[in-house]
Amino acid sequence: MPKMLEGALADIGRALRMRRVWLALASEDISDQHRRTALGPLWLLINYLAFAGTFIFVFERGASTMQGYAAYVAVGLLIWFYMAEIIGQSVLLFVREEGFIKGTTLPLSVYVMRLAMQSVIRIGYAMLGCLAILLLSGTAPSPAWLWSLPALLLILAATPAVITVFAFLGAYVPDSQFVVANLMRVGMFLTPVFWTYSGDGGVRAIFYHWNPFTYCLEIVRGPILTGAFPGFAFMLCAAIVAGFWALALVLLGRLRSRLVFVL
Repeated sequence: MPKMLEGALADIGRALRMRRVWLALASEDISDQHRRTALGPLWLLINYLAFAGTFIFVFERGASTMQGYAAYVAVGLLIWFYMAEIIGQSVLLFVREEGFIKGTTLPLSVYVMRLAMQSVIRIGYAMLGCLAILLLSGTAPSPAWLWSLPALLLILAATPAVITVFAFLGAYVPDSQFVVANLMRVGMFLTPVFWTYSGDGGVRAIFYHWNPFTYCLEIVRGPILTGAFPGFAFMLCAAIVAGFWALALVLLGRLRSRLVFVL
């Protein structure tokens, strides 16, 4: 095994053994963000419901020919919010943690897992709102929904790798924080989060078929809306996840010891 890979795996292994540290830090971060509010973390649920409800109310009439549009938007927004938060927060991760990185010997993966856990906690509250919208909109639960479970696990498995890649990008290319922020703002409208694709050609077809976020949404949303397992989308997402993990291990192995001199 190459020394670079050994170093990356050792960093991840040390972080996993310190799971109580990043679990506690992530929980404390969520509590601190809502410490002086009356509803506490329930605001995460309310924020999702307000956003999803607005999109459904505004755009449902334009998509009135589509069955289950409320469920379509609810699931799409749930996954998009998670991915957008992961990518947006990751770019500044190592920069935000500069003091700890320079002053402690904690493995870098601790900071990665701390951010990942924060996002999982947030999406857990939003998921309650998503389930409520599904039930209220008349989308009846079925055994096919279980196909969404491996899709969610795949997205969760990708989270540490995606955070690692974008955290190194933000540390080594400071301007990337502005590039990524603008791309994610635009990306929401170029991804079928709330708009639908009917199979026609044109620009919309390009945004649908050549947008990797499309397939991340479909592997979760497809089983709920159609009852079918989106095999091609799942395999494509699995390949993307494998690619991110390969890149993350290379970056972690090569750059983790040099990071302190870059920050």
